[in-house]
Amino acid sequence: MHLRNSKIIVIKIGSSLLVDQKRKIRKKWLTSFAKDIKKLKTKNKKIIIVSSGAIALGCKKMNYNKFNLRVDKSQAIASVGQIELMNLFSQTFSKFNLNISQILLTLDDTEERRRSINAKRTFENLFQLDYIPIVNENDTIATSEIKYGDNDRLASRVAQITNADTLILLSDVDGLFTKNPKKFKDAKLIKRVNNLSKDIKDIDIKGMTEYGSGGMNTKLEAAKICNLSGCNMIIANGLYLNPLIQIEKNDNCTWFISKTSKLHARKKWIISSISPKGELVIDDGAKKALISGKSLLAAGIKKVSGKFNKGDHIKILDNKKKEYARGLSSFSSEEINKIMGRHSNEIREILGYISKSEVVHKDDMVEI
Repeated sequence: MHLRNSKIIVIKIGSSLLVDQKRKIRKKWLTSFAKDIKKLKTKNKKIIIVSSGAIALGCKKMNYNKFNLRVDKSQAIASVGQIELMNLFSQTFSKFNLNISQILLTLDDTEERRRSINAKRTFENLFQLDYIPIVNENDTIATSEIKYGDNDRLASRVAQITNADTLILLSDVDGLFTKNPKKFKDAKLIKRVNNLSKDIKDIDIKGMTEYGSGGMNTKLEAAKICNLSGCNMIIANGLYLNPLIQIEKNDNCTWFISKTSKLHARKKWIISSISPKGELVIDDGAKKALISGKSLLAAGIKKVSGKFNKGDHIKILDNKKKEYARGLSSFSSEEINKIMGRHSNEIREILGYISKSEVVHKDDMVEI
């Protein structure tokens, strides 16, 4: 397996890679990481970074001990640390002409369909603008009930939302071993996991939870999410300089290979949605456009049935009232009733605000 086959790559880095045990920022490491990102960008890869470190950097700045912090105190410290974190990335990445942006997510942002569509569009627009999104859990507002609890699972959700090809979890070990390598010298690195449930059933995962910020359990949870999304995942050692080049050069890591195609995973996600909230009847011209792989525009809609919100699951019927497709609506039924049959350039004037031109985007649509 090689990263060269991946168009969209999500990379998760833990706080221990940014700040060492003596609370010193690992500037040399971050510079080498930025060089790796630059190389991937020159090969037209779209990169997303999921980074921990806000609380660690906040504690460093305010001279607090990270351990035994109450939730409300850690939220306040995280808000200080977010600025430190983004400044650190900005100063380092700008040396390589890499533009960065910040996206803060909570669990609800990825679990709720409408919000996850909005997040997906934001990522897509940032790619078009040639910016690298740096994602973190929104620690300043996330309570223990709505937290991911670790950035491994957050990264897997980001990979799922963005239709990523590969998720790289940079850890403090080379990958998944047959036993805990810190206790057993005969522990062997597993380089390929093709079937998650079969290939790991004989491994003592409990004995490995001491390494990696979320432990090996959360990394395997992330692998499950990725595999169901048609995304491959890598656990690799991030402590080396140029950690991404090391993956390509030495392949000294664990690959979790997904057997599901991305398209199939997305279709399954849309089709498995609870019963559709409404219907759109389209004309023959719109149906032809959909058959040729285009999105559904307002001009081709003849009738709206049902009451639904933006992001809801709807049916798309042809002129003969036969179901042609299902999809996720970019508008509410109320909005579509106002704009149906009209050209996209009229939408702003009709609704009084700027909105998308596609009523159902081609990526959010499945032919029946």
